[in-house]
Amino acid sequence: MSGNTIEGYVTDVGKLFSFLEMKQPGQAVRDINQGVLRDFLAWLNEIGLSARSQARILSGLKNYFRFLEIENVVEENPATLLETPRLSRHLPDVLNPAEIQKILDSVDLSTPWGHRNKAIIEMLYGCGLRVSELVNLKLSQIYFEEGYVRILGKGSKERLVPVGLPARKAIELYLSGTRVHQNIKKEFSDRVFINNRGTGLTRIMVFNIVKQSVAKAGIRKKVSPHTFRHSFATHLVENGADLRAVQEMLGHESILTTEIYTHLNREFLRETVRQYHPRG
Repeated sequence: MSGNTIEGYVTDVGKLFSFLEMKQPGQAVRDINQGVLRDFLAWLNEIGLSARSQARILSGLKNYFRFLEIENVVEENPATLLETPRLSRHLPDVLNPAEIQKILDSVDLSTPWGHRNKAIIEMLYGCGLRVSELVNLKLSQIYFEEGYVRILGKGSKERLVPVGLPARKAIELYLSGTRVHQNIKKEFSDRVFINNRGTGLTRIMVFNIVKQSVAKAGIRKKVSPHTFRHSFATHLVENGADLRAVQEMLGHESILTTEIYTHLNREFLRETVRQYHPRG
């Protein structure tokens, strides 16, 4: 598992022990039963965690107790029969091409980090990268002559993603105009995006760069780095891209995850009704 996934599981299991410390201090792990876990889930609901967050925590706990069962710490998994909260299907927010252009145009290229920030947005939208993939992107993963970047995604799975001319130009301008003049620490010498201390960017820094650019462009939608990934996929599907190709570029394990982007394409849905419904 990736470091972020491991950290997430540890945090989620930690919530259970925080609950026990508060409600039933000193309770042994082997004595945790289904009733205790039901109380814990009710507490998560009371403190305002979303159904999706509750479902993720429960999934982690089921695996945690499965591990304890294998290790003979508990006799049986008390989480097995607990029902996962019902999740509503959430359609992600996307930006239209004009809004993305406004955000790109809002970046002040006269500032020391202007070309870097523009290159970040171009890569998020042009390649559909996750923010973790962007901050860890290495120079050795870029193959501009072939027109691809090699991405190390979730679960250490590699994929090749085509990189378009605007993103390629933005990266080249950043590398030759800004990065080349930086004093970069040795362990970050292969990292593409560098901060003013000569080390790699963090996820939070990328969130702030996006937030500032969106505000400057006057876009009132709630936009995060992941919004550009959603927009990348949506615009491909809207323009007739094959869903399998989109799945491959996004690095989705299942095409069911990718299919959400067909629901965002209103014209696709209208055309489907016109073509196939008797009263279309």
